[in-house]
Amino acid sequence: MPIVLTLDVMLARRKMRSRELAERVGITEANLSLLKSGKVRGVRFDTLSRICAILDCQPGDLLRYEAGPESEEPEASS
Repeated sequence: MPIVLTLDVMLARRKMRSRELAERVGITEANLSLLKSGKVRGVRFDTLSRICAILDCQPGDLLRYEAGPESEEPEASS
């Protein structure tokens, strides 16, 4: 997927453990782990908002776009 979540980097910068963030955000550690590993197809804006508030960051600090074969637009069929 061309969107990469850099949540682990921000956690390290804030010297916070995943467990603490999960508790404060109100999600399970398992869901936070899936989010950190990029194994999710989406994230709710309210969850992203809570993460940003707790980590004192912007969504752009957590998300990065990496172009690759998956990011190319599909060709239109004739």
